[in-house]
Amino acid sequence: MRILSLLLLTIFIGSGCSSQKKADMTSTQIEYSALSRGFYKKIVVQNQTVSVTNGRDQQPVESKINTAKWNQIVAEFEKVNLEQIATLKAPSDKRAYDGAAIGNLKITQNQKTYESTSFDNGNPPKEIEKLVNLLVDFTKE
Repeated sequence: MRILSLLLLTIFIGSGCSSQKKADMTSTQIEYSALSRGFYKKIVVQNQTVSVTNGRDQQPVESKINTAKWNQIVAEFEKVNLEQIATLKAPSDKRAYDGAAIGNLKITQNQKTYESTSFDNGNPPKEIEKLVNLLVDFTKE
């Protein structure tokens, strides 16, 4: 009987934690920016909505994210270790000599901000590559 109670308690706690992670996405904002002297792009995702700005003097264009794409974003977001995002190493350094725009990923969750070090636009660290690519896809639509 004790084993059954312990098993049920473990399942209950485990399911509570996984549903809590999904619920946290409502208070999560993911922002990707890429900029250089002549280039500016900012993509902000929050609450199944995306806002894309394609120039410094441009107004953002906001649209809804379909459920399939949103589920992909959530799945990739859950793989990111927020505590280590600031320590990720960029795989290339073209931004140092204007060979690429400077990319940056910033995640705000529960009023705490996690920000990556800068990396070349189009070549993010592997740990956040799929998430960044999903965000950049909104500028291609």
